[in-house]
Amino acid sequence: MAQSVADVMKMKSQVKMVDLRFVDMPGTWQHLSVPVRELTEELFEEGHGFDGSSIRGFKLIHESDMLLMPDAATAFIDPVLEVPTLVLICDVYDPMTRQPYSRDPRHVVQKAEAYLKQTGIASTSYWGPEAEFFMFNDVRYGGGTNSSFYHIDSVEGWWKSGEDSKPNFGGQIAPKRGYFPVPPTDTQQDVRSRIVLALEAAGIPIEVHHHEVATAGQAEIDMRFDTMLKMADNVMVYKYLVKNVARQNGLTATFMPKPLFGDNGSGMHVHQSLWEGNTNVFYDASGYAGLSDTAKYYIGGLLKHSSALLAIAAPTTNSYRRLVPGFEAPVKLAYSQRNRSAICRIPLYSKSPKAKRIEFRAPDPSCNPYLCFAALLMAGLDGIQNRIDPGDPSDKDLYELPPSEAKLIKEVPGSLELVLQALEADHEFLLKGDVFTTDLLDSYIAYKYDTEVNPMRMRPHPHEFTLYFDA
Repeated sequence: MAQSVADVMKMKSQVKMVDLRFVDMPGTWQHLSVPVRELTEELFEEGHGFDGSSIRGFKLIHESDMLLMPDAATAFIDPVLEVPTLVLICDVYDPMTRQPYSRDPRHVVQKAEAYLKQTGIASTSYWGPEAEFFMFNDVRYGGGTNSSFYHIDSVEGWWKSGEDSKPNFGGQIAPKRGYFPVPPTDTQQDVRSRIVLALEAAGIPIEVHHHEVATAGQAEIDMRFDTMLKMADNVMVYKYLVKNVARQNGLTATFMPKPLFGDNGSGMHVHQSLWEGNTNVFYDASGYAGLSDTAKYYIGGLLKHSSALLAIAAPTTNSYRRLVPGFEAPVKLAYSQRNRSAICRIPLYSKSPKAKRIEFRAPDPSCNPYLCFAALLMAGLDGIQNRIDPGDPSDKDLYELPPSEAKLIKEVPGSLELVLQALEADHEFLLKGDVFTTDLLDSYIAYKYDTEVNPMRMRPHPHEFTLYFDA
């Protein structure tokens, strides 16, 4: 991986094109490409212009000119494109002020990392997201005034077990039985391995890959933890390579949280820890599950602000098809060692102080990782600064509690509209250090209402015909 402009210039002879990539507000990568002769030291100083009015959540048409400023440290040679292409992840700048654009999600993470140091609580945060996804053989969807449908197919899908195909080999994965059968039941072993090789070729170290719980090709590939900005960049590379390698192998990948009814959805459990130099400030051998008071206050901040956080961390209407109480979803506002039914879990795989971390389980991979990680950090820091007590841990199965105990544990809101309302009411913690701005949050909330909440409100759901057509 390149570390400097000089390092990038040494890579010119290996490529023919240069791809400049950046992220829009919802969290989708955008790009433009230039011939390699345009890769000069001046590109890193002057940037490359683009029309920001066509990018979701950015500028209006009368103020559309913007700049892409490449970050030399992000350079890698794209492992899936046929034409040798150098990728540079960019920051978005305003050409008038020559300053970072306040709605650029990557800039939010940069400000969050700077704010962490300013607090004196820690110098570095480390992040380890586990972004699950599906790889299907076929998907169709559409709708209009008088129709709406989707259809998903997979050779692994349990619904194929009775299909009159010749031959039908059987062995399809039953619901919730996808964790961890070997091939031939797991039909996607080689595809996941090819994705891993592509990720490592792009400079992202991988720890493990495996089939996930659901039928029909649910998967997980875990990246080694890294600092916040680096890991947010890595999530974008990860999603890009998953989708492209899947397509090269005749599959289509999706990070949609809940594409299938009656089986597990895809989450993105986010592991996080704070460090001062070489010391993990989350560790205390005498604390519950090896947690320091600092770590417990961090959890207190996550629990207090969880409803607002979900507007950023679980940011789609589909996210709440996954976050449904009573179906093993992490909806209980509690923390626990090992217990996967709590929204905050403290993994106990290792007794090493270096391994002590918090896992926040509510996010899903439809989120913008830059905004998600920054928001989680800001909530945790607010918990530390205000010494927010998370209460006692919950080491029981939270789904099997007697009603008298269950009612004492709060749950996350059940819709995108409700968490957006929570964000509107609870966002001061995000504004500290100018990490998030009211302009960005107002634009984000308005976008979500206009393009997701309101359109979904107005559309009949196909299952409503089953329920109500004979009314």
